[in-house]
Parts: sequence; C-alpha cells; structure tokens
Amino acid sequence: MSNSVFQSVIVQLKEISDRTFGVIDAEGCVVSSTDMSILGERWADAAVKVGASTDSILTCDQKTFKAIVGNSNYFEYAVFCSGDDELGRSFCQMAYIALNDAKNFYEEKHDRGTFVKNIIMDNILPGDIYIRAKELHFATDAPRAVFLIRQVGHGDVATVDVLSGMFPDKLQDFVLSINEMDIAVVKQINGTTTGEELEKMAQTMEETLKNELRIKTVIGIGTVAERLRELADSYKEAQTAIDVGKVFDTEKSIINYENLGIGRLIYQLPTTLCEIFLSEVFKRNSIDSLDQETLFTINKFFENNLNVSETSRKLFVHRNTLVYRLEKIKKLTGLDLRQFDHAIVFKVALMVRKYLTSRETR
Repeated sequence: MSNSVFQSVIVQLKEISDRTFGVIDAEGCVVSSTDMSILGERWADAAVKVGASTDSILTCDQKTFKAIVGNSNYFEYAVFCSGDDELGRSFCQMAYIALNDAKNFYEEKHDRGTFVKNIIMDNILPGDIYIRAKELHFATDAPRAVFLIRQVGHGDVATVDVLSGMFPDKLQDFVLSINEMDIAVVKQINGTTTGEELEKMAQTMEETLKNELRIKTVIGIGTVAERLRELADSYKEAQTAIDVGKVFDTEKSIINYENLGIGRLIYQLPTTLCEIFLSEVFKRNSIDSLDQETLFTINKFFENNLNVSETSRKLFVHRNTLVYRLEKIKKLTGLDLRQFDHAIVFKVALMVRKYLTSRETR
C-alpha cells in the first residue's frame, strides 16, 4: 500500500477542520499526517490498543483512533484525529470512511487477481494490459492455462476457497469467482505441459470438489495462452468447450477445446443452414424415420471404426444380421455406411440433428 495515497486524502481533510489527522501503521509509525512534523514518530502504545480492538473507535494520548483492517481481518493501519471528545470521534469516523475507500480502490487497482480477471472478461484495453503488467511486475509471455469450472445444480461459496487451497502460489496462479456458478482458474505452466496433463489437473479439481463439497462440476479447458492478451480468447474457448460438450459429449465432465473436433464447427453454424443440410442429405426420408434400434446399430458401427465383424460381436448378432441392417439403412437413406465418404456424411448429419434438438430445448 502506497502511503502517498493516504497523504493525498489526508491533505484534503485539512480543509474540513483544524484538527490533526493522520495514519499509523501496525507498528505505530506515523506514515501520513496533516502535521508533517510528526511523520515517522512511533506510537507503540496506540498500536497495541488498536490491535486489541479493531472493531471499535478508541482514544489514546488525547487522540482518537479507528483501525483499517486488511483482507485477512488483521490490523494494517489506523486513522487518527487529535482530540478525545465526541467531535473527535465524529471526525475520526469520517476520516476512516474516506481513507478506507481510498485503500480499497488502490488495492483493487493494483491487485493481480483483479488485473487477470479484467483481462479474461475483456474489461481492459489491449494497449493497457502491458502497461498494467509492467506496474505489477507481471510476466507477459509466460504460458498459462485457463480452466472454467461450472458447478452443476447448485453453487457453493466454499468452492473458491477449496480451489485456492489447491493453487497456493498467489503470484503465478489465480482462482477467480466469475458468478454464482462459474469459477475461472488461470495457472502458469511450462512450455512442455501437454493436453493430457491439463486434463489431469482438471480431473484433480473435479475429484477434490466432489469429495470435499459433494459438488458436481463440468470443466472447460481453453488452449494455452502464450501471452497475457491471449487469456481472454482462452477463457472464451473454455466457455465454448462447456457449451459444445453439453450438446455432443453429454457424458464428459472435462472438455478440452482442442479436442472438440467437428462439433465446434457445427455449433457455430446457423440453424437454417443445418436444416438445409439435413434435408439435402436425407432426400428420401427424414433421419427421424430411423427407429432407436437402427440408430443404436449405427452408433456402434461408428464406435468400432466401420468394422462389420467387430460391431456384430459387440452387438451380439450374426455378421449377416448386421449386414442386413446396413442394407436396410442404405435403402432408407441412400447412404452405405460401409463406404467411408457416406459414413462421414451420416455422422455429421447425426451431430447436426443433435445440435438442432439442443437449440429447440433452450
């Protein structure tokens, strides 16, 4: 905390009253005052009294004091006003309000966590990012991973504390509350960290929250941001990963943006274009004409890489039975799933239908 911030406020208090106003630190040293002659004096007795009663206005040596507590609820500074009368108490309370607001504003402006949150939320101009980073001695080119943890069902305020305990390095890693349900974790990593390692980190977060708070989560992972200004893009990618995962990977609770594949493209298409695509692919019959057993067979066929023998074994049916079903699909749709090109078109069509269905239920 810069003492010049206190001094700028203290100087303005001179115009309100001829009383002496000032600030002492936790050791009783006068760090700011309207009376410049007492700067540097140490009032140890006053510091002890204030430290023992941080919630109260108290008097000592014909002065009135009020503690300014820090984030951890401990005594960092105290404002004082000369005089121990009722007017002195009123002036002291007034000075406390002004100085405490100035302190909070300064700390918010110079807080690294707030800085990172402003970046990912696009609340800071790109040109200002590097200026602020220099002021905060913040590394601009270090690789960082962005995780978006979304609580499912209900949110718990303790989630931030649990995650903060997992990432104790407050200079490198940041746990940021976005809203009631979402929390962003920005972690500095090394250049060799793989996607699999990021997913393991996410899995550890998921399991810890589940075990300690019984909270179910979905976690999106953005691409690694090599520079500070790329954090906003990575955060948006983590959001997209969760949104796309809700449509195409409903069984997954950890979704990496880099692994979204074609689902990411489909998610960004206009619904009218998707509807046209389905009508063109299934000219003979709608995809909705396929019964659940047929769709189950198709999905199994895709899961087993279009291998007839392996799929029939997994379905516990004779190979000829599966071939008969595939012929039936070909007759209904005009697509032979044993041909790679036809299989791709059909797979995309299934995903497009899934996407349209998700849009209808919003």
